[in-house]
Amino acid sequence: MHVLVLGAAAGGGFPQWNCNCRLCLGLRRGDIEALPRTQSSIALSGDGERWLLCNASPDIRTQLAANPELHPKRVPRDSGIAGVLLVDGQIDHTTGLLSLREGCPFDVWCTPNVHQDLSGGFPLFSMLEHWQGGLTWRPIAIDDDHLEASFEVSACPDLTFTAVALSSNAPPYSPRRGAPTPGDNIGLLVEDRRHGTRLFYAPGLGELDDRVRDFLAQADCVLVDGTLWRDDELIHAGVGRATGRDMGHLALSGEHGLLRALTVLPATTRRVLIHINNTNPILDERSEERATLTAAGIEVAFDGMRLTV
Repeated sequence: MHVLVLGAAAGGGFPQWNCNCRLCLGLRRGDIEALPRTQSSIALSGDGERWLLCNASPDIRTQLAANPELHPKRVPRDSGIAGVLLVDGQIDHTTGLLSLREGCPFDVWCTPNVHQDLSGGFPLFSMLEHWQGGLTWRPIAIDDDHLEASFEVSACPDLTFTAVALSSNAPPYSPRRGAPTPGDNIGLLVEDRRHGTRLFYAPGLGELDDRVRDFLAQADCVLVDGTLWRDDELIHAGVGRATGRDMGHLALSGEHGLLRALTVLPATTRRVLIHINNTNPILDERSEERATLTAAGIEVAFDGMRLTV
């Protein structure tokens, strides 16, 4: 299984265009050792030729240009992207669909909740109908008892996907904002049937339960939510009033933080953080927080990172 990290940052990217926090300012001035990052998105492939775009960030145009695997190669109008999958309806994971309009029609896999939000509060499905038929919805089922559901994607015939409902939050334009239901946010266990290897992808993770811990333990590589180091990070940095839990993201540090759960995984598990907010000190490669991750064998995703699982 091939994984391209197209963008590794949370909404707004790094540096965020209107942010003057210590890290954004430090990157602009060259005062810290850090890499700029675009907004979170990955691409998956079983054969290295046909790629499934997992989330479509507002930075998709730049991301496509930076990754030759996704360039047109066979006919005058072409793309390596053979389909799109959305793990949620957040604006930083969906707005890039507008920039892909010239390639419509596209198959888009998402849950009924996400389809509802992208047909109502942020009606991308309706808007894009005007370009060659727009987007064809391919439903991702979430079981009635909130267990996982497996499915296949035509763009990646060698891969099996298992969707698991995560505890997070719905987008601000959703009627379920503040009261999310299963299907507003999913994680994906992706299995390469030829090699028996597994990736667990969850860029938005608001809570750890036994079910999520089990999925983490099953994977050979976990690519998971690294949004914030501390729950009150935006408040501490003076750039916002929301906590991580308000936004649906579990902080890395603390007694019940994600870092502790990652450190108890088998030593053979590759552990990579993605969807990193511009305020998170792990972006500074010389920070104590980054040293903590390095000592624990946990990596920080960057734009252009390539993983083979």
